[in-house]
Amino acid sequence: MSVAALRPLRHRRYALVWTGSLISNVGTWMQTVAVGALVTGLTRNPVWTAAAFVAGFLPMGILAPVGGALADRLDRRRFAIIATSGEAVLAATLAALVAMGRTEPAVVTGLVFLSGCVSALRLPVQHAMLPDLVPAEDIVGAVSLGSAQWNLGRVLGPALAGVVVVVGSFALAFAINAVSFLAVIVAFVLVPLPRADGAAPAGGLLSHMRAGAGVVRREAGCRAAVLLIALAAGLAAPFMALIPAMADVLVDGGPKALAGATGAMTTAQGVGAVIGALTFPSLVQRFGRRRMITSVLLATSVALCIYASSRSVAAAVASLLLVGSSYICVLSGLSAVVQLRAPAEYRGRVLSLFFATLSVVFPLGALMQGTVAERVGLRATTMAGAASLAAVVIGLRVLRPGVLAALDDQPHALSAQAGQPPEPPVVADAGAAQAAI
Repeated sequence: MSVAALRPLRHRRYALVWTGSLISNVGTWMQTVAVGALVTGLTRNPVWTAAAFVAGFLPMGILAPVGGALADRLDRRRFAIIATSGEAVLAATLAALVAMGRTEPAVVTGLVFLSGCVSALRLPVQHAMLPDLVPAEDIVGAVSLGSAQWNLGRVLGPALAGVVVVVGSFALAFAINAVSFLAVIVAFVLVPLPRADGAAPAGGLLSHMRAGAGVVRREAGCRAAVLLIALAAGLAAPFMALIPAMADVLVDGGPKALAGATGAMTTAQGVGAVIGALTFPSLVQRFGRRRMITSVLLATSVALCIYASSRSVAAAVASLLLVGSSYICVLSGLSAVVQLRAPAEYRGRVLSLFFATLSVVFPLGALMQGTVAERVGLRATTMAGAASLAAVVIGLRVLRPGVLAALDDQPHALSAQAGQPPEPPVVADAGAAQAAI
């Protein structure tokens, strides 16, 4: 990471929120891994494994637009404090119930779903605070640090979850997550922010979303990016939700042994994502965006087949380094296409539709693959999804090359028709993007 990317930490308000978010993110990943291991250990059913993961993820695709509207209407800091407090209460409730022996999968999954709903409303509000935390010249560095913070939490959280569950208990992991939210609350209490403008956008939320969808239909690059992220999210990404189920296949032991293996495997995926995120930009610069996106889509398929063939936790950890690295490159590359190809006046709405597609298709794909895995086996299901993704990409390259060609940079006609001067691309919050996965 460059020195310029570290400059936002000079600003006290940003440093407080960034640090608090890192602590909370570690706790959230601890709970995610522990929930997966607990539900899998209790049910030995990949459907429940996927359902527990989907419960925390699906609300993002449904409620995030509502959170975005709230960000323009409410006092952002006050809402963030209230919502974060609600997440802390739900995590504490989960810890108390598990400590009392109330470990029914439906109860655990229900609480995870409620927490996911609150988080889906909070995150857009929190992301909207960024321009209030740093000056304009440090926005790009702040986005980069947000991405680093998310990936670091995804590395540390699962590793700590494995240790805490093995040495302590599942309830302790959930209690630590509840306490971790206090770091964000304290940060917001100490950070004064201006009140958001309470004026509602002209035309309403639905009309704005329809206009953004129209741009996606008409702009070839945006249309291709949304199509490919839907394919990747539905066919490849479900491996993340089913890591506890794969650990169950590889480990012969109880829930604590399962939690340790799940933590190690999830951590490996996070390390791979960090490596991929750091190396992908230079590869794009050297080989071109279309070639690299096509390559990492195929590389993800191959890496998933290797992962599905693993016969030990060590082999799965090694293969997940490859999977995590290649999949984060898919996400980064396709989101960059949207940033560069969407007309400036529609860019925010098109990006929101891109991430909404990811947030909805991924959990549905995970639930479907979990259901299929219960009947035909997890290894075969993962390989089938990976092979299907590769087949579609190869088919597009042979039969519809124009779809992949649209991934390269070119002036978009919509802005030209509107008489808009070309503008530099807006850098999306990479941390928010990766929160979707």
